[in-house]
Amino acid sequence: MIYFHKILPLLFSPLFLIISLIILGLILNSKKISLTGIAILIIFSVPIVSNKLLAYLESDYELIKPSKVESADAIVVLSGMVSTIKTKDGLEYEWGSGVDRFFTGIDLFNLNKAPTLIFTGGKLPWSIGVAEGEFLKKEAIKLGVPKKNILITENVENTDQEAKAIKKLLSSDNPKVILVTSAFHMPRAQLVFEAAGVNVIPSPVDFIIGAGKLTFMNFIPSASSFEDTSFFVREMIGRTYYNLKY
Repeated sequence: MIYFHKILPLLFSPLFLIISLIILGLILNSKKISLTGIAILIIFSVPIVSNKLLAYLESDYELIKPSKVESADAIVVLSGMVSTIKTKDGLEYEWGSGVDRFFTGIDLFNLNKAPTLIFTGGKLPWSIGVAEGEFLKKEAIKLGVPKKNILITENVENTDQEAKAIKKLLSSDNPKVILVTSAFHMPRAQLVFEAAGVNVIPSPVDFIIGAGKLTFMNFIPSASSFEDTSFFVREMIGRTYYNLKY
């Protein structure tokens, strides 16, 4: 199933569409079709377009101070914030862009919002090194979280598996958790967890779109903006898949 989740977004990605149109235009000797592909490339590369799309992904939630979050049975921090690095001395680990998930989970625990902090054992089939949850547990202990208050799920590969693994760990038939994940990811994460029988208090973090002024640079195409647009498409495919499933 994990391969399906990875391959499907590639088949429906903007890059695949653009390349297909350009090649089709060359085969059919149709400048109109090829130019359509180029036009889509330009539009999808404009920052004002990609920013609007990313803002839509985050539009259902707003940043909440940990002190304002309701108490629950457990704090669940979803994986997706650590990179494994090869060095001459072995494997090392570095924080990625989703690191706000980890530190927000620590803050919530220190504020006594829940007695248990749960990390998911994120590990893809092609990953090397320890599961992400193992690394996060060690880092949490360094920051003063008691070992007895930390749980890690079995190895999981996607949000669906994370939700089911969390439900297994919790003894209550109707558990309530504070779910910590990136704002763009929260809509489908909340859907999947509630489908698994877990009541969710959202604690969205790692917002991509920050406050800023509109400038002429927002209208200049860039590779990073095209990447953001592609990211939007992948996330919407994931949301559609889980909405149909649940």
